[in-house]
Amino acid sequence: MITGLDLVEWQLKVAAGEPLPLGQAQLAIRGHALEARIYAEDADRGFLPSTGRLSHLVTPTESLHVRVDSGIEQGDEVTPYYDPMLAKLIVWDENRERALSRMLSALADFRIVGVASNVAFLSRLVACPAFVGADLDTTLIERQADFLQAVAATVAPPRDAWLLAALAELLRDRNFGLAEAAASGDPYSPWHLRDGWQVNGEAHRTICLRVGDHERQVTAAYRGNGFELSVDGQTTAAAGQLAADGALRADLGGRRLNVTVFAVGEKRHVFFDGMSFVFAAIDPLYHAGEGGGSEGGLTAPMPGRVIALLVSEGEQVAKGQGLLVLEAMKMEHTIVAPQGGTVRAFRFALGESVADGAVLVDLETGS
Repeated sequence: MITGLDLVEWQLKVAAGEPLPLGQAQLAIRGHALEARIYAEDADRGFLPSTGRLSHLVTPTESLHVRVDSGIEQGDEVTPYYDPMLAKLIVWDENRERALSRMLSALADFRIVGVASNVAFLSRLVACPAFVGADLDTTLIERQADFLQAVAATVAPPRDAWLLAALAELLRDRNFGLAEAAASGDPYSPWHLRDGWQVNGEAHRTICLRVGDHERQVTAAYRGNGFELSVDGQTTAAAGQLAADGALRADLGGRRLNVTVFAVGEKRHVFFDGMSFVFAAIDPLYHAGEGGGSEGGLTAPMPGRVIALLVSEGEQVAKGQGLLVLEAMKMEHTIVAPQGGTVRAFRFALGESVADGAVLVDLETGS
């Protein structure tokens, strides 16, 4: 990117016995380039690798300033057997300041759904003062931990994000009704309409959403082709069109927004204004936690294979003591005791594969 030369082509020429195309004195460097490696990993969980199917993948538009090197595409699966790198993002501009701006813009254009990614972390890292000032060494992340954590996604999403997630939910329900009508023998039947009509009174719907420790209820009042959405004590008129690929053209109180809201299971991935948020749609009729659970169980943080059992069944262990080792994506992860107790049983034998979230150890904690 800074020389305008294809060095891989040069390698092939030299390997074939040809001379170097140019001499040292003929080389020139122009501008500044940055590379970011996009990984399927969860930066908020100690950079644990993430596996799953890429149900939605959009990369930045390539140009003279932006290049994306990747061997994966939408629909591919990220498995625990290989390195979880998804792509290399390379940007170029006339100087470092402009290249940093290019990088932030290109990172904001990534849309990755199906696995966790480090895109948001890279955006925070590129914006941190030490990186901007090129104060770089291998302790950068530790030195800038306060800044990186302060701007992490633990902060509640802005109000617009809650409104967009709720609007997409309402429009998705309306689109489902239209599709149902088109496939039926009576496409004009009013029973297929999802317009909130009712005989007496005004129709309302409450949509419950959660991000981390933050939870909101968005109340929707049906208004013809649109809605009035209420959250945090404020009401906003909302309308829009939602495409099958998640593209949402929204109108919030007269402001036009083009965003992406993609649904996978109970998750709602909202991408807008260079930010991304993953909302959980909460069903108020579902009461999680009722019935039995795996109290005292330790779960796998990712899919992997048990490569070592560090203690024996029946053994007394202390808080923080290693119990077993998982191998996943060329990395080893030691599972430790969250508190002191007795190991009653291992759920998996040496060499067995485990799924994400599987209970690994039955630990009876002390009274």
